[in-house]
Amino acid sequence: MESKLYLIKEGEISLKGGNRNLFEKRLRHNIKDKLKIWNADIEKQKGRLYLRLDEDADDETVHKALSSTFGITGFARAYKCDKDMDAIISKVREVLQAHPFSEKGSFKIDARREDKSFPLSSYEISLSLADVVHEMFPELSVDLKHPDYTLHVEVRKDVYIYTDDEKGPGGLPVQTAGRAMLLLSGGIDSPVAAIRAAKRGLKIDCIYFHAYPYTSDLALEKVKKLASLIAPYLGGTRLYVVPFTDGQLRIKKLSYQDETTLMFRASMMQTAEKIAKEKKASAIVTGEALSQVASQTLDAMSFTDSMTELLVIRPLVGMDKEEIIKTAKEIGTYETSILPYEDCCVIFSPKHPVTHPDKEESRKHYESLEMNEEIEKAIEKMDTYYFNPLGQEESSEG
Repeated sequence: MESKLYLIKEGEISLKGGNRNLFEKRLRHNIKDKLKIWNADIEKQKGRLYLRLDEDADDETVHKALSSTFGITGFARAYKCDKDMDAIISKVREVLQAHPFSEKGSFKIDARREDKSFPLSSYEISLSLADVVHEMFPELSVDLKHPDYTLHVEVRKDVYIYTDDEKGPGGLPVQTAGRAMLLLSGGIDSPVAAIRAAKRGLKIDCIYFHAYPYTSDLALEKVKKLASLIAPYLGGTRLYVVPFTDGQLRIKKLSYQDETTLMFRASMMQTAEKIAKEKKASAIVTGEALSQVASQTLDAMSFTDSMTELLVIRPLVGMDKEEIIKTAKEIGTYETSILPYEDCCVIFSPKHPVTHPDKEESRKHYESLEMNEEIEKAIEKMDTYYFNPLGQEESSEG
């Protein structure tokens, strides 16, 4: 059976010096893990990866997989031929018949001769192929700076031909920077925080606090949908659903009214730390942005940070809401995030929450709640859902 070929461009990985092989190995693993059903095989050449798949590989699924894999800056369906100018011209005709340019507009030939033994220079290759394009699309003009279409030809061990490439997400391959736990709510912010953290190489699983019946099963389904939408970027993810109704009610009953949200955030941190340590994660990621709401002031975040020994990462801390919404729309989570099913933080929030708590005083108030038993019971009853690297739910367990 013939194979489909995709050319993949690396970005930041190329700057990693002595560690480059480790990053490239992880990137190859992440790509193959997403596309293993089509017998993915990857060959490395200078500055490029060449992905080969079974001929029946679904183009839309491949596009989704590559466009959500951190470490990739660009990719394209590519075609290979021998290092012979007649063979190159013949293959270019074939490629342009399969992926035709429009009858109007401009084009450019981007020829790169990595193999200097090839008799023609990059410029000479471009001239020859420009004649082919003009013959096939006589209305097109040449524009070397801002073309509507580009035909790429790379002369390496073989010759690789492709038209305009797709943009990848960049960043570093997932699981090159350790593991972390994301506090995933049903809102706009936390899925964006997951993507930004994963882009720096973190492997992320998610924790959601569910307070049924105060939060409905529709709220849980909403969060599961968000987990499935971000899973391709995370290389797959586990969603840990913590039933926290009893803990919520205890906090509401025993804490000062204006500290309800603060105490709940503290209990979330303690719970997340216990789960993270059990699952060998070394950091907690949140969707907090500085001064966005009452619980996200410097004093409030300093207090909640003090409830865990783990590093707390806030990828959105300097972003405004418009930037966060823009990213949410780009990654496809926005429409799900705005569905009207509120999480337990919103439902139990006081009208006038404290914004500048005294850390030591708040710690004493939290300790008086004696939350350890409630936290342990909630973790014991925790449900786990797994979403694979293509975003499909594969399994769940109590």
